[in-house]
Amino acid sequence: MQAYEGGCQCGAVRFAANADLSSTVACNCSRCGRLGSILAFTPESEFTLNSGEDSLTEYLFNKHVIHHFFCKVCGIQSFSRASRPDGTKMVALNIRCLDGVDPDAVTPTKYDGKSH
Repeated sequence: MQAYEGGCQCGAVRFAANADLSSTVACNCSRCGRLGSILAFTPESEFTLNSGEDSLTEYLFNKHVIHHFFCKVCGIQSFSRASRPDGTKMVALNIRCLDGVDPDAVTPTKYDGKSH
């Protein structure tokens, strides 16, 4: 795991997280596919929201188990929260929102969210 900082486009939402970018996912569900997100997952204990909690808006869809947070100022979704089947709380980081990370430098695993 490596330390990263990131946030939305306007800077209202800022966070720090430890994550392993050697295992990323590109999902084709109706939301991720439209957003073009590339996701890295980290335990909630490795994520700190530094600023912007009051700038976040939540969106739930489909099974309502993933809490998609986006900035109500600029509209960028930089992270989501959910729990694994075993109850472990996780954060899905949109690596396109991590400072200094080149999304072309990772090879995400494709996940067929359309079928699930």
